[in-house]
Amino acid sequence: MFLSDYLDYTLKKLKANMANILTMTNLSLGGFSVLTTLKGQLHMSVLLVFLAAFVDRFDGAVARKMNIESELGKQLDSMSDIVSFGVAPALLMYEALFYEFGAPGAVFTILYIACGAFRLARFNITENNGYFSGLPITAAGVLMTLGYLAIPYFPPQSFMFLALILSFLMVGTFKLKKI
Repeated sequence: MFLSDYLDYTLKKLKANMANILTMTNLSLGGFSVLTTLKGQLHMSVLLVFLAAFVDRFDGAVARKMNIESELGKQLDSMSDIVSFGVAPALLMYEALFYEFGAPGAVFTILYIACGAFRLARFNITENNGYFSGLPITAAGVLMTLGYLAIPYFPPQSFMFLALILSFLMVGTFKLKKI
């Protein structure tokens, strides 16, 4: 009887925290992306950001479907997103290319991260009305990471422009319908 009760309790706890488990998986993948970038394994870093985006796609949906949305989950998701789609892609591009530009490369890297953080903070304090205000950081992070794959095909300065455009799009006030 004791084992059955314990198993039932454990399954209820897992269900109640499933969205947060997915969010922590997103954060872990973003953290590993940062670490692999620091070790010079840039292709692995790209893969980890894409995996984080895949997992991030489901955490909110799971929370809504299982009716387990919480303020903690919303804040945790933003903290995870700044690592996986702010710091990880910015560091990837810095290590791959931006460092060659010296101080301007560092400024564009930090600007991208700062705009992503601002966008997430604004999202957390506004009403959820079915629209995003500005480009979601997940989309910006995936686009920045895709930029890494395009480095051989475009001039280096175009990626600085990409970082600038993505930064401004994240803090923009235009509306995008949630999908």
